[in-house]
Amino acid sequence: MSYLPSIQKLFRYYRSLGEKAMAQVDDAGLHIQVNEDANSIAVIVKHLAGNMLSRWTDFLTTDGEKPWRNRESEFDDSFTSRDSLIQYWNQGWDCLLAAVDSLIDADLEKIVYIRNEGHTVTEAINRQLAHVPYHVGQIVFAAKMLGQNGWESLSIPKKQSEAYNAARFSAAPDRKFFTDGMETQP
Repeated sequence: MSYLPSIQKLFRYYRSLGEKAMAQVDDAGLHIQVNEDANSIAVIVKHLAGNMLSRWTDFLTTDGEKPWRNRESEFDDSFTSRDSLIQYWNQGWDCLLAAVDSLIDADLEKIVYIRNEGHTVTEAINRQLAHVPYHVGQIVFAAKMLGQNGWESLSIPKKQSEAYNAARFSAAPDRKFFTDGMETQP
């Protein structure tokens, strides 16, 4: 498997994790800020989507820090509904995925700019692939803390590692990839 299909699946996996975590939080919980230095889930979504829109709009031809981006405003919770939050989340993800899905191997060594600093396309992707899980992890952590009893684990649930491993190792070895939170064959 080449690099591009691998990162496409990883981005989709992290999108799915964020969505599954947010689905376990009530509408009010999306806006809870535990202290003045912390960000609510809604603010993390706004920042992450704003970042993706800036970085991945005209990715190969314009600087990733667009003149129209107002990063500071991304840390103000202005969502009036879950629907508006999810719509913006989807807008950011759709922009990123459309750009990544359009890349070919020959693009990977091209130079793109983020804040006037040159990166190969591979470096820019890796930068985004570090940024996204960092913030999705924050969303998952906050959702788990804010969610109702009965949190549905997004990975192997506590105290079930032995059973999971027993099932995995009792089958013939295979190579699976994760996409949309589901295991799939290469």
